[in-house]
Amino acid sequence: MTLSLKNNTLIIFLIALISAIIFIPFIGNCPLFDWDEINFAECAREMLVSGNYSRVQLNFRPFWEKPPFFIWLQAASMNVFGVTEFAARLPNAICSIVSLITIYFIGKKFYSQKFGIIWSLLYAATLLPHLYFKSGIIDPWFNLFIFLAVYNCLQFINNPNGKKETFNALFAGLFLGGAVLTKGPAAIVIVGLTLLSYFIWTKQLKLLLAKPFLIFAITTLFVSGSWFLVEWLKGNKEVIREFIDYQVRLITTEDSGHSGPFVYHFVVLLLGCFPASLIFIASYLNYKNLTPYQKQLRKIFICLFWVVLLLFSFAQTKIVHYSSLCYYPLTFVATIGIVQNFENLKFNTVLKVLYWIIAGAFTLAFTLIGFMNVLKPTLLSSGIIKDNFAVQNLNANVNWSGFESLIAFMFLLGAIFIYIAINKHKIKLLIYGLLFNLLFICLTINVIVPKVEQYTQHAAIEFYKACSKHDCYIETHGFKSYAYLFYSNRTPKDYSNKEQIRITHDMLDIWEKQGMSRLVSFPLANSYWMENYPVDKPAYIVTRSEYEAELRLNPELKELYSKNGFCFFVKMPVK
Repeated sequence: MTLSLKNNTLIIFLIALISAIIFIPFIGNCPLFDWDEINFAECAREMLVSGNYSRVQLNFRPFWEKPPFFIWLQAASMNVFGVTEFAARLPNAICSIVSLITIYFIGKKFYSQKFGIIWSLLYAATLLPHLYFKSGIIDPWFNLFIFLAVYNCLQFINNPNGKKETFNALFAGLFLGGAVLTKGPAAIVIVGLTLLSYFIWTKQLKLLLAKPFLIFAITTLFVSGSWFLVEWLKGNKEVIREFIDYQVRLITTEDSGHSGPFVYHFVVLLLGCFPASLIFIASYLNYKNLTPYQKQLRKIFICLFWVVLLLFSFAQTKIVHYSSLCYYPLTFVATIGIVQNFENLKFNTVLKVLYWIIAGAFTLAFTLIGFMNVLKPTLLSSGIIKDNFAVQNLNANVNWSGFESLIAFMFLLGAIFIYIAINKHKIKLLIYGLLFNLLFICLTINVIVPKVEQYTQHAAIEFYKACSKHDCYIETHGFKSYAYLFYSNRTPKDYSNKEQIRITHDMLDIWEKQGMSRLVSFPLANSYWMENYPVDKPAYIVTRSEYEAELRLNPELKELYSKNGFCFFVKMPVK
């Protein structure tokens, strides 16, 4: 049955309203997490403090690793709501609304209104896609722009010489250029490889020479190059070099200490997108009676899935959200199985066993976490945890009532409904299961995640917030962090001491000759100055337990206290 414009508008309004209700409330109830969340939020805060919105800064120095679009969104949010966790995460909450409406539109055009609604629900009720909409990292907008670029590319490929061919090519370039301005040139690599693999699969390589691709390429170049060109003309020629160096480092080295095996992202998607990941596997070859256009859209989204998954599996740096662009094609293919061929969709024996292993592991883990206070003495005395810092983290005094374990019941109930729905081909049971899963995710993020944060970083953030009330220096020793910058409210005057400037500059010159990045090395140089040279105001050094012995050897440093794996030192100015 064809929907009227009025009814369709109502559905879009309801998707927007429900998305806002699900994703916006309580996003500020937990401190930002090191590194990425606080990294981007700090860049936005420094834009506000410095009044310089044309470039991204960190430590009030040019930060060329990321373009400015997402930072601009956060800065705009902070201008309205203040420098808070809520403001830092709001742009992605807004992205959730835009993304789910987009999914509905594309799903409706691809197959039906029912397809669009179920695809939106499946995406929202899957753990990692949902979690990132409530985070302050770049990827949700980056992924949306690439997804829309690929989709619009297919539109002008599918409609040669049509009325909207130029329109779709322009939009594809606009979205791809926006992706570059959000996270960098990796977007061009991803879309380029996706299109190349699609054309090889469909034997249409000659289309790369068609007029729409010229329009697409020119638009992409114009949009993505606009900010780079402005910075180049302003004399900031190092922007290109820093960008290239950073992208090469991500692909060829284990940057930021993040490494892992080749199958890392396969496991991330299997667990983080459960149960959609198993429905995806069951649906991958289980489709029939698609129109030529539907087959083309399915093929290009499958190309997008494998390009992203393989590209970041071969990359040396392994971070969970690097494969997050796979969420769109993964849930899309799963929805085809649910809507287009649900009567024939089933789990084989391997998938059934895997389903209950994953469901059982999640249920057990979330059941036990509510009894952490009871289990903690056993964990601490057993010697199971070998990392001393993690052991001390676990000593944090966190209040668990035990009722948190009931959240696991929501997950288990959802898993049972979904499993029965697939075996019995009951679409209503599937919807109920997804709704229980959605409730489980919301409760986990709002109840459990803030408690987990108290173990991992809260002692340090508590100290940083206290430092924000005083005129002082603050730096970390032995570990990388951005939290002290954001939560201690650093300003340019904290880097204006003449001796500080001289010493840090000299150290950076030495390290740069050794192949180290000046930007990455600046905190180390600043810490070196604070620990070894006279200071003109209190200088606080925060370290972790494995490095505290090093600082105790410095007679000018006074140990203040230790808490949950973090150690706090101060160096007072000589009067």
